[in-house]
Amino acid sequence: MRAFDLSPLFSNTVGFDRMARLLEQVPSEAAPSYPPYNIQKTGENAYRVTLAVAGFGEDEISVEVKENLLTVAGKVARENGANESYLHRGIATRAFERRFNLADHIQVSGASLDKGLLHIDLVRELPEALKPRKIAIDSGGQKRIVKAA
Repeated sequence: MRAFDLSPLFSNTVGFDRMARLLEQVPSEAAPSYPPYNIQKTGENAYRVTLAVAGFGEDEISVEVKENLLTVAGKVARENGANESYLHRGIATRAFERRFNLADHIQVSGASLDKGLLHIDLVRELPEALKPRKIAIDSGGQKRIVKAA
């Protein structure tokens, strides 16, 4: 696969470093497919990431958020013993690490493990300074700031 140098596009921009990093990752290798996952919108400002992690316990999965990057990792704590013999092994319990880039102001509100599915709930929390405000016009010459409904 060819590598593209996008640095000339960003030479006259300020504050688009994160977008440049995302664009540089696009032509990289195929994305990992294990474990399978869903991303759903559960409300106006709420989302849920669900990963199929059959065979993993709560103590074998870690969920971390750092600088708009959600990382979910799983490592099997138990060793396969010599006394285990499989005729067919279709449930993959291999170590994994799955990463999700989060948009600005997205926070993790909780995580739960239920019936082999790891649910990670996300919520968008806009700071007050970024919420729309309505400016009332008074004929007396003073302006008041009113919260938008």
